[in-house]
Parts: sequence; C-alpha cells; structure tokens
Amino acid sequence: MSRIRDKANKLIMQELSQNGIEGIVPSHGDIMVQLFRGGELTMKEIAEKIHRSKPTVTVLIEKLIAYGYVQKSKSPTDSRVTFIRLTPQGQELEPLFQRISSKLNARVYAGMSSADAVGLETALTLIERNLERI
Repeated sequence: MSRIRDKANKLIMQELSQNGIEGIVPSHGDIMVQLFRGGELTMKEIAEKIHRSKPTVTVLIEKLIAYGYVQKSKSPTDSRVTFIRLTPQGQELEPLFQRISSKLNARVYAGMSSADAVGLETALTLIERNLERI
C-alpha cells in the first residue's frame, strides 16, 4: 500500500509541477478538496474531514496561506474558532485538481472491470474500518 501511495503521490507532484504549481504537496490536497466542496470551514471541521490532528492541519494551512491559496479569519462570535477559505488564487486550482484526480483514477482503474473496481473499493473500505479499531 505504501508503494502505491508513493507512486500516486509522484504522479500528483509531477502534474502540479508541469502546471507551474509550487508549494502544494499531496497532503495539502485533502484540505483543498474539502474547501472546494465546503467553501468556508473551521480548522476543526477540516481536521475531522481529513482525519488529521488539529496541529497537523494548522501546519498545512500555514503553508497554504504562505503560498496565497487560502486565508483564515477569526469567528466574530467566538475568538477560539478560526475559519479557513480559499483565496481567488486557490479557487483557480479546482479545475486542475479535478483533472489530476481524473488522471489518477484512470491510472488506478486501468484494466479493471467495473466489478473489479467496486470490489477493490469495498476491500479497501473494509481494511480502513478494521484498522480504525486499533
């Protein structure tokens, strides 16, 4: 599984680089996708959705801010809550992320029947659930 992840990450990094995108690594992708879907989210919501700790998300968000892809703001009603949203520069990346995702999926499922693809997803979901119990 780790070799597959490494190869998938390599493809993602090559695609980003070929499109002139600097500073984003695959671990940022989960955050960006959630923001493409959800608009403005709290740090806590992002951490829950991508299954990462808040400190990890904070580090990833700070790098995305430094590159101008996201911005943060405090809640007007609760100063403990920080909202994250895409900047216009970050929003411009959505079509590229969709193309990269489609390319990755095409590679992953190449040569598989629909039944094989469904079986693979079912097996991976089961493995993930089994490991959550640890």
